[in-house]
Amino acid sequence: MGCLGRAPAPSAPACGPFALSGTMPPRESGGIGRRPGFRYQCRKAWGFESPLSHHQRTQEVGSGARRRWPRYAPDTTTPADDTMRSGNPALKASTFLDSGTGVVTTTGDGAMTLNGTVNRTAFLLILTLVGAMYTWNLFFASGGAANLQPYVLVGALGGFGVAMATIFKKTWAPFTAPLYAALEGLFIGAISAVFEQRFPGLVIQAVGLTFGVLAALLLAYRSGLVRATENFKLGVVAATGGIALLYLVNIVMGFFGHSMPFIHDSGWVGIAFSGFVVVIAALNLVLDFDMIEQGVQQGAPKYMEWYAAFGLLVTLVWLYLEILRLLSKLQSRN
Repeated sequence: MGCLGRAPAPSAPACGPFALSGTMPPRESGGIGRRPGFRYQCRKAWGFESPLSHHQRTQEVGSGARRRWPRYAPDTTTPADDTMRSGNPALKASTFLDSGTGVVTTTGDGAMTLNGTVNRTAFLLILTLVGAMYTWNLFFASGGAANLQPYVLVGALGGFGVAMATIFKKTWAPFTAPLYAALEGLFIGAISAVFEQRFPGLVIQAVGLTFGVLAALLLAYRSGLVRATENFKLGVVAATGGIALLYLVNIVMGFFGHSMPFIHDSGWVGIAFSGFVVVIAALNLVLDFDMIEQGVQQGAPKYMEWYAAFGLLVTLVWLYLEILRLLSKLQSRN
């Protein structure tokens, strides 16, 4: 009877996400000037809300439906320098980026592959071995009387110059990387011959330890036992930079007739320092593995196989020389 005799009473408009669309006129109050709700107070307390944004999001359009404004979304992007970091100056965050565009570009020769990088690294190691055998045989063929100082200077200074050219001009890597390997071979062979004459059997131990560390860390990296996390990268890069700065200060002090004794001393402090440097040099191999993997995944140009092999050779040469220094300190105490 009530339903037939009189019109139904108008229902109250729904609020929030349950607002119904229709011909219902909008409310006179738009949000500013009325008492804000509990939800708005909570969002304002946490910094997600302001009276103006609250008013804009809750204003009603002509159809009666509420307008849904996008919520706050924090920026979760990570800079490239934080995700790709290496202590090796030849392999760093911008290694695989084009200097002009800032993005990874692939040339018509194809993309960088892991097998190609391994083959290039093996080739550079063979060239280094050939250069080292030349100065090694020259020294012992003369009964230890050969003057190897020219080979040391040519190998060290020439290798440094070629390395700098390769770092600043990565496209030259297919030509400069083999030249660097040959020059470093002359230098390593001359230094190794001097150490071998003083401590027989020392060089073969250093070579075995160098390749043993390389194989062990490569296996650990591939199996996931060692991961190049952000904290790991930051620690290794910081330690490598500190060691480089210390060596640079020692070289400058040498021009004035002074040096840091613990770098060359065979005492326990000197041995501990050399052991620490060997560990840091070895951990740089992990960063090199990670950088090479990043280049392969990003499809870097084909010439980057030579450049990545060159960067790995730089770390291996450093590791070998530090192991040779450490073993010589231990032998000198006997």
